[in-house]
Amino acid sequence: MKRRNFKSLKNIASIFLVLLLVVGLVGCGAQTEKEPEKVVENKEIVLSTTTSTKDSGLLDKLLPVFEEKTGYEVKVISQGTGQALKTGELGDCDVVLVHSRPAEDQFVADGFGVNRKDVMHNDYVVVGPAADPLEIKGLKVLDAFKKMAETQKGEFISRGDESGTHKKEMALWKEVNIKPEGKWYLSIGKGMGDTLLMTNEKEAYTMTDRGTYASMMDKLNLEVLVEGDPQLLNPYGVIAVNPEKHAEVNYDGAMAFIEFMTSQETKAMINDYKVNGQQLFFAD
Repeated sequence: MKRRNFKSLKNIASIFLVLLLVVGLVGCGAQTEKEPEKVVENKEIVLSTTTSTKDSGLLDKLLPVFEEKTGYEVKVISQGTGQALKTGELGDCDVVLVHSRPAEDQFVADGFGVNRKDVMHNDYVVVGPAADPLEIKGLKVLDAFKKMAETQKGEFISRGDESGTHKKEMALWKEVNIKPEGKWYLSIGKGMGDTLLMTNEKEAYTMTDRGTYASMMDKLNLEVLVEGDPQLLNPYGVIAVNPEKHAEVNYDGAMAFIEFMTSQETKAMINDYKVNGQQLFFAD
C-alpha cells in the first residue's frame, strides 16, 4: 500500500509539473504576441495664412474658440498670400486662409487645394500723409494711381512680396497700363505692418488692407485717402490642401477648420470683431 500510494503521488506530481509547463509556455506566448498598434489621431493643424489675419488680431480671437471646441491645436504660419499658397503646394501646411481670388482659383485648378470656401471680405484703401501733396483724396483708385505715376512727386511704398495686397496693387497698375518704376516707387519685399511703418516714416503713400491699417492707427500719422471703390474689394477664402497630392496632410483637421470658419457662430464673431471702433472684416 505504501508503495502504491507513493507511486500515485509521484504520478500526480508529474501531471502537475506538466500542467505548469504548459501554462508557462502559453503565458510566454501571450507575452511575446504583439498587440495591434493604436491609430493616434493627429490633433495639430498647420494653417498658412496671410499677414492681415494675424496682424489684425482676428486669429487671436477665433483660434482659441476653435481649439476649445475641437481639441485641435493650430500652428500658424503668417506670410504673404503668394508664399502661403506656395507652402500649401509643398504640403508644408494643412489648410490656407488667403485673399487673392485669381491665385486661389489657380491653386485649386492645379490640384493643390480642395473645398475652397468664401469666408469674409474687407477692402483695400490707399493711405498717405494728411497734407496729401499729390491731392488724390476722394479719387477713384485708378485715377489716383495714374496721378501718382504722372506727377512722381511723392513716394509710393509697395510691399513687393507677392502677397494678396501686392498682387492686387500690380493688377491695378496693369489696368492703367503703367509699369511703376523710378525713384518715386519703392518695392521693399516686406509685410503690411513693416510697409505701413516705412510709409509713415517717409510720409509717403501705400495701399493696404483696411484691417491692418485700423489695427495700427495708433502708431501712424497716415490717413485714408482713397476708399469705397468697388475695385478695392478684398475677399478671403479658406482651402484644404489636397491629400491626393500630399498624403501626410491632416485633411480631417483642415476640414474641421473650414467647417468652423464658415459656421454661423464664427460669422458672428468675425462681424463683431472691431479695432479702434472699426469693423475690420465682414463675413460672407
